[in-house]
Amino acid sequence: MKTKDDLLRMLRSIDHRGYPAYKSLAGSYDFGTYALHIIHVQGDLFAAPSDLEVSVKAANSHWPAEACGRYETRVALQDMILRRFSAGLNQVSGKAGGSGKSGNLSASRPGQEILDRSACQLDKEGGVTLRFYAGFPAAGRTVLAGELEKMLFDYLPEVVRKSACAAAWKKETVRDVLNLAEDQACLRSELERLSLCAFVADGAILPRESGISQRPLKDALPFRSPDEDRITLQLPHHGTISGMAVRRGITLIIGGGYHGKSTLLKALELGVYNHIAGDGREYVVTDETAVKIRAEDGRCVSGDDISLFINHLPNHKDTTAFFTDNASGSTSQAASVVEAMECGARTLLMDEDTCATNFMVRDELMQRIVSESDEPITPFSDRMRLLYEKAGISTILVAGSSGAFFSQADTIIQMNQYEPKDVTEKVRAIVPFPKQEKSPSVSVSPKEDRRYPRPGSDFREERGRVKHKSLGTDGFLIGHGETDLRLVEQLADKEQSECLARTFLWMAKGGMNGRRTVAALADEWEQTFRREGFGMYRENGPVSGSMAKPRKQELAAAISRCRGLIWR
Repeated sequence: MKTKDDLLRMLRSIDHRGYPAYKSLAGSYDFGTYALHIIHVQGDLFAAPSDLEVSVKAANSHWPAEACGRYETRVALQDMILRRFSAGLNQVSGKAGGSGKSGNLSASRPGQEILDRSACQLDKEGGVTLRFYAGFPAAGRTVLAGELEKMLFDYLPEVVRKSACAAAWKKETVRDVLNLAEDQACLRSELERLSLCAFVADGAILPRESGISQRPLKDALPFRSPDEDRITLQLPHHGTISGMAVRRGITLIIGGGYHGKSTLLKALELGVYNHIAGDGREYVVTDETAVKIRAEDGRCVSGDDISLFINHLPNHKDTTAFFTDNASGSTSQAASVVEAMECGARTLLMDEDTCATNFMVRDELMQRIVSESDEPITPFSDRMRLLYEKAGISTILVAGSSGAFFSQADTIIQMNQYEPKDVTEKVRAIVPFPKQEKSPSVSVSPKEDRRYPRPGSDFREERGRVKHKSLGTDGFLIGHGETDLRLVEQLADKEQSECLARTFLWMAKGGMNGRRTVAALADEWEQTFRREGFGMYRENGPVSGSMAKPRKQELAAAISRCRGLIWR
């Protein structure tokens, strides 16, 4: 490894030369406390910025080894470090002069969720790797070495010192972050022990600032659980905490419009992730396998067995291995339920507003007019109890216009001016429970024996690599083929989409060979990630600093929606 003095000499030697001279700086340099790695240098000042890394050994960073050795606390520390590092770069970005993107410094900017991100990685001993981007300065297309010297020798060292080294942090700040991570891990273990789908703490702030901001709404009414559903738990650091237990089975969330039904469900769908202190949802946790289901008109469906819900279609299409490039609301939703089951979901989340009505329910008058033999759809209302009793799959459903679900529900929560009330007994006095399942002999075991994907022509290499592009949370492109993820609503961050695209490239080189199911591919990826982390993507070049780990449920959803795959 070269020294920082070597970098300084090289930098000064190319001053006022043409922009391509910056390419000679690629390499690793010892800055004493840390090493600077110039991974990729941009082609010109208007191109995507250069990729850089900083690595700090554990002997210099001094992060607690015990916290770094546990995944939950390690990710919380990474998130804390990255937030300060990113903010520090933002403060000095643009101070160096030049044209175009000269002087820009940036790193991943986390949102409200605490995600495992490639931009900041701690190893189990406490060593830190930070990945970021820099716009190398130029006047026109002429190197401005003095300006890059300011960036790398004046601005960057101070930002690294203040963020990557434990000595620069208040002990109380680090302690609070670790304590919250341990409390959240404890809450998640309590879900399993107590057979819960979710827990919503008293005092939680569920409404968000706006449709484009996930920050908590100011002056929002704090959540208060119904007495019938309130439980009290002991957390290792927070101590006693009370809140609403959402038990396994079938839970309805009802109420008038604008009373907070969908707000509660949205908090539950994102409760599969931990949230930062001050978010308001720190102690809202949901079964980590929970999947939000909705209608997705126009999506592709590739070989799903949707016969649990749809049979004897007029066009004689086989619903035990259903293929379409343009699914209806009902077939898309049936496919999504089956795909979630295949991937091990134990909880389904639904909002009546975004579901296909004919998939969800069929009222008595319609049954009298259209005979059962003429209706290919068995509605979800007739299957939800079967799913729970035979497959252990719970449902949390927001219902605002139909009472057809009442007879199936174990718990009914009414939202009234953002306050939840348990009205189960009130409903029971009107509607008996349970309603007898029409077809108790029906199998609910998912069949994946015809869902074996392999890469299609979109995965063809050009100049030694497969082109890909992230489209934010809308999806990604592989070659010219788009995978549309706009309605995969638990994809919380655009960097998860980038990670999914790179995962597809990783799978295309091995596991996705037409002999493994979607669930097997997702499980293999998760196991590999546990062993190797983001290092698993090095085969496709340097590790990008713009990735965040998705859940395997979102990976399975992406595979099923990718139009560039061949299925058998």
